[in-house]
Amino acid sequence: MDPRAFILGCSAIGAGIAMIAGIGPGIGQGYAAGKGAEAVGRQPEARSTIMSTMLVGAAVAETTGIYGLIVAMILMFANPLIDKYISLLGM
Repeated sequence: MDPRAFILGCSAIGAGIAMIAGIGPGIGQGYAAGKGAEAVGRQPEARSTIMSTMLVGAAVAETTGIYGLIVAMILMFANPLIDKYISLLGM
C-alpha cells in the first residue's frame, strides 16, 4: 500500500470525526435559545440581561465547532503528517 494513500485515507476519516464536533454546539445553542425565550417570557424586564448572557454562551459554544472545522481543514488540505510518516519509513 502506498503510504501517502494510507495517510490521506486516515486524514479523511479524522476530518469526518472532527466535523462531528459541530453537532454539540448546534444542539446546545438551540437549547439555550429556547430556554432564553422561556426566561424572557417569564421576566420581560430582564430581557437585556438574559439575551446578553445567552449570546455569550452561544459564542463560547460556537468555538467548539470552529475548532473542529479548523482541525478538519488542516487534515484535509495542509496534512502535516504525510512528510513525517514518509521520513519515518525512510522513503
